[in-house]
Amino acid sequence: MFEDKIIVCQDCGREFIFTAGEQEFFAEKGFENEPKRCRECRNQRRSNSRTGNRAPREMYAAVCAECGAETEVPFRPVEGRPVYCQECFQRQRAAL
Repeated sequence: MFEDKIIVCQDCGREFIFTAGEQEFFAEKGFENEPKRCRECRNQRRSNSRTGNRAPREMYAAVCAECGAETEVPFRPVEGRPVYCQECFQRQRAAL
């Protein structure tokens, strides 16, 4: 039913074989998309994400809507929407 396919890696441009066995495994798991990266590039990408090789998040200054403390948040605050410091945010989550 499945036949080996040759796919070009989107990262390094090398060809790799998507074997019939791998295709069968993908089908059993319900995966709809074929792999886009060769095994080496997939492993490299995984190890980079695990070791934190990402750019640091941009932080924005804000004032907590509950206690008034100055804090930093990893998103741009929007006027009219409350922003909470870490402690107040945890209390808000626990109350839900």
